Amino acid sequence: MRDCHKWGQKFQNYGLRLTISREAILEVLINTDKHLSAEDIFMAVHSNNPAIGLTTIYRTLELLKQTGIVTKFEFGHGKAKYELTEEYSKKKHHHHLICKKCRKVVDYTDFIMEEKEYINKAATGMQNKFGFDIDTHIIHFYGICPECKAE
Repeated sequence: MRDCHKWGQKFQNYGLRLTISREAILEVLINTDKHLSAEDIFMAVHSNNPAIGLTTIYRTLELLKQTGIVTKFEFGHGKAKYELTEEYSKKKHHHHLICKKCRKVVDYTDFIMEEKEYINKAATGMQNKFGFDIDTHIIHFYGICPECKAE
């Protein structure tokens, strides 16, 4: 796997090995722009690695979440979705636009200056108010997409 060096050190820091099943799951995640469920990942991994079961996928995703390699999202559709964290992904920081009707999820990265200023101001305010050291954030916007509005 070409990118395993990125995760190899992270796994070693946790006293873990980079196994074939972990590599296979990471390979699926690095090669997609989509938010994948455990079942989506299972289907992608299973074609080349039929010995890797769905239970292994779930266990590995939880481990990857704990190590900070993967982020788990609950978009309100009943199935968790996963993607690599910004540190390990080709994607840059983004927010999500989620259609409540068709469940489409759009990554939003085209931040304008006012949005950046507002988010920074909000983060600074929360840090001061609650004493948190905020180093990242996740924002989801829910609504109806243009295609569903047109129906």
